[in-house]
Amino acid sequence: MKPIESIFLPKAKWYCNRRFEKSLLIFTDITSMVLAFAIAVMISAPFHGNPVLAREAWLPALNSGSLQIYTLLIILLIGVFWSKGHYSKRKPFANEIKDVLKVVLTVAALNVVLLFLAKQQFSRATVLINWATVPIALVSIRWVAKRTLIAVGGWTRPMVIIGWGENAVETALAFKDEPLMGLKLAAFLAPAGKDKLVHNLKDKRGNPIPVISLGSDPVQTLKHLGNPHVVLAMEQGGVDAFQDMIQQLSRQNRDMQLVPALRGLPLYGMEANHFFAHEVLILTVRNNLARRLPRLIKRCFDLVVSATVLLLGSPLFLFIAFKVSQSGRPIFFGHTRVGQHNRPFKCYKFRTMAPNADKLLADLLANSAEARAEWERDFKLKNDPRITPIGHFLRKTSLDEIPQLWNVLKGDMSLVGPRPVVTAELERYGNQADYYLEAKPGVTGLWQISGRNDVSYDTRVYLDAWYVKNWSLFNDIVILLRTVKVIFRREGAY
Repeated sequence: MKPIESIFLPKAKWYCNRRFEKSLLIFTDITSMVLAFAIAVMISAPFHGNPVLAREAWLPALNSGSLQIYTLLIILLIGVFWSKGHYSKRKPFANEIKDVLKVVLTVAALNVVLLFLAKQQFSRATVLINWATVPIALVSIRWVAKRTLIAVGGWTRPMVIIGWGENAVETALAFKDEPLMGLKLAAFLAPAGKDKLVHNLKDKRGNPIPVISLGSDPVQTLKHLGNPHVVLAMEQGGVDAFQDMIQQLSRQNRDMQLVPALRGLPLYGMEANHFFAHEVLILTVRNNLARRLPRLIKRCFDLVVSATVLLLGSPLFLFIAFKVSQSGRPIFFGHTRVGQHNRPFKCYKFRTMAPNADKLLADLLANSAEARAEWERDFKLKNDPRITPIGHFLRKTSLDEIPQLWNVLKGDMSLVGPRPVVTAELERYGNQADYYLEAKPGVTGLWQISGRNDVSYDTRVYLDAWYVKNWSLFNDIVILLRTVKVIFRREGAY
């Protein structure tokens, strides 16, 4: 059997070995810190009445004591990132960003303390701008470095997933959504006695991902495959059934990963603990949105962001209102939706349909079985005759939903959350309805960044429930940033 690595990866070059990759990532982090320092000096110099290139602008920053402290902090930062596996282990990029933010915040506080204790002359503006710039520089340059390495054949490792069911497929899709991890699925491996996995996943060349039997000697099978990265993604009961196999593999694989079958449980913030001398694992599950402090943080975030966007975007919003008014009145359309704790509220949008939209819909559904079936299935029509020309543009760009920022200010909605539904739709949530009712509906959410109208309704229900179970402020920020990307690409909107 030909090793997977020789099939999956191009012939190794000097810049594709792990030692070079690790050195390059360390170098990029040092460069990021130095660049952030230079940017901070250049930005803060005019505030002190000095030209950017003037000697007086750089002297306080290059004070020998301050520079020595900053150099030591760079070494400390690299050491912490090394200990967390940022230069060798693979983790989702969002988790890497969270690590960067936590470490940088701690080191920034340490920098201020050391400067005061050493009684060094320094510019407060320079220090503030520097540490505000460091995480941006670190994340951006790391992203560029990893993308470049992947483009030339580096930072990429073959991966196999051991499993035989839905958990294995979901794991493969999760890794596919994280290209910067550099783990490319080469094959599924089915343990002895299990049917081979049925799936429709393909590699980058369009070929089906092979399913290979592990056989009676899994360690030898992996050696034949070139010792790829191993991920165990078995179904419930699989860990108990294949204890011997797992122990064999764990002895041979330094960083083998296990994906337990925990679908339906809140995963974000889950803590794992174990007892000394006992093979007992405790998983602590948190319902973040049921706790008072997370709800307060989410509300404050909603108020600040929505008020800022309404204020800064008011000229554009007034122009849109004028264009909508040219096709008739009213300018805004309020539709009753189900809110948090089953409270109804008026969800506002710019009107995108003709004033006689109800009559047009009734006529269409009465005369078209195809349109009637689509409406009953999705509560939407892909080619809706009721939508005005300006309405088509507003829907494609999602600008029709801007008035929902007013709903956010009022407290009816949140910036991020489950998509607001009508009472008839709530019935389709089944046993997931309680998750929908626990949170405020959102202007955007996981559904919008996952294909919007191109995904099935069952998938939409799953995404809404996942969001509520795994809420965090960081997730909200990521969803908002991805929403901007989706809007510009106009994905799945109609």
